[in-house]
Amino acid sequence: MPITKANIEDISALLKLVNSAYRGEASTKGWTTEAHLLKGDLRTDEPTLLKQFQNKNAVILKFTNERDEITGCVYLEQKDHKIYLGMLSVSPAAQSQGIGKKLLQAAEAFANERQCEAVYMTVISVRQELIAWYKRHGYVNTGETKPFPVEERFGVPTQALEFIVLEKIIAQRLILNKQL
Repeated sequence: MPITKANIEDISALLKLVNSAYRGEASTKGWTTEAHLLKGDLRTDEPTLLKQFQNKNAVILKFTNERDEITGCVYLEQKDHKIYLGMLSVSPAAQSQGIGKKLLQAAEAFANERQCEAVYMTVISVRQELIAWYKRHGYVNTGETKPFPVEERFGVPTQALEFIVLEKIIAQRLILNKQL
């Protein structure tokens, strides 16, 4: 099915998707759950999504199934000559069908269209299975870490957490041109 740009009318479906992929009981049906790391049912909320839609440097891409249901999404934001990838979500019922891979490919195509040199993301450092999945798709650990923001409305950590930064260079030619 097609990957298209999401819009404000999709907020309700995006909220359901993202929260079910990461938090609460529903997320435990998929392998991307963070329910064991964060207590609570919210990964995002309507004000946060509205703010993301209002960011002129950002887009949310959605994957819809044959019933026109949103079963995957990804948030992309251009920051200088790179694309920040966040909120990659696939419905727990639709995981392991290649949707995440298609969304990653769409993110990289978006970065190329914007003439960006890389796509990067932050991942909770203890999510080894998820980090391995990204590495299989060409992302590397930059060695950079970032503190995990604790905002109780989006879950209370069950242990100390931090992010690592993963990145994939997608436009080597841009880097070479900058060096010349």
